Amino acid sequence: MTASLPDISEEIELLRAQVQRFVAEEVMPHGEQWERDGFVPRDVLTRMGALGLFGIRYPEKYGGAELDARATVAFAEELGRSTFGGFAITCLVHTDMASPHLANAGSDEQQDRYMPGIVSGETIAAVAVTEPGAGSDVAGIRTTAKRTGNGWVLNGSKMFITNGRHAGVYFVAAKTDSQARGSRGISMFIVEPGTKGFSVSRSLDKMGWRSSDTAELSFDDCWVPADAMLGEENRGFYAVMQNFQNERLVLAAQAMGEAQKAIDLTLDYVRQRSAFGAPLWDKQAIRHRLAMAQAEVAACRALVFETAQLDAAGEDCVKAVSMAKALAGELVNKVMYTCQQFHGGFGYMREAAIERMVRDARVQAIGGGASEVMLEEVAKRM
Repeated sequence: MTASLPDISEEIELLRAQVQRFVAEEVMPHGEQWERDGFVPRDVLTRMGALGLFGIRYPEKYGGAELDARATVAFAEELGRSTFGGFAITCLVHTDMASPHLANAGSDEQQDRYMPGIVSGETIAAVAVTEPGAGSDVAGIRTTAKRTGNGWVLNGSKMFITNGRHAGVYFVAAKTDSQARGSRGISMFIVEPGTKGFSVSRSLDKMGWRSSDTAELSFDDCWVPADAMLGEENRGFYAVMQNFQNERLVLAAQAMGEAQKAIDLTLDYVRQRSAFGAPLWDKQAIRHRLAMAQAEVAACRALVFETAQLDAAGEDCVKAVSMAKALAGELVNKVMYTCQQFHGGFGYMREAAIERMVRDARVQAIGGGASEVMLEEVAKRM
């Protein structure tokens, strides 16, 4: 039985309306330029912070709303509806993939130092776990942190880091016990831009999510003070695993927002576009495929929100999160294929939103835990 939870439906609807207004006024007129520039301007994110959109789960004393996963998935879903996956993931990495490491494991001093800027949008966060040879296999990371005097020296590299070039703070996973096997011996560290020995090696050119800045990071004898360690020494793997559930849940919600928006755009198109003397909507094959897509999205969306309910109640939801992430990541790509098909030649043009959405959606079955990894997590719990 799910524990009784407070009714936050009114807060969620207000949140949805606020995000929808922001997207209409601040994102849609400028998103194409951000795609060309390769990042979302930081003043845009600061305005989101001022509206309270970056503090949904965080304490009131830092400007947060102290809501739960039900609000988070609504936020992610609305960002997905923007049609700009790069904008959406820029925000979600900050709110639900990077900064939770500080919220979950940070000391009072660390939280007092960084959380106000994170909630206000003045300090955008990135999390650096993935490496050239270690993605979903977190235990395989090779970046090291060796104790020296009153601090630690980091050496190694990180790959595919969202917000990597323009972040104001990085939460970095490194091996602190080289003798430990597997997942043991990993710790998390707070690294600020400008730290000696830390650099952005290069920006990465991606197929989709082009308005999110993604980079490779380098740590070359990068010294950080002892109080830069985030949480307990050699317990970083468990911190990463803990937050993976939140990360995967919001990615599933984002994917369903994208899928629903694709269906909406396609409905508008096929009702207006004529072929062989009648609107495409008059073709039964098209109506039925879109109807099935709508049914599947509605079912997956229900799973996502039910999983958020479990998370909010504090229940173990690894299996449910893994199912939702795998299903949503695959389904959004299936829906995009159908929707682009029904846009015909126009759907292949860069001026069509659906063309961008197809490219953006592809990574949903890869990032944050590939579908194959998610299905194995489900299988282990069946």
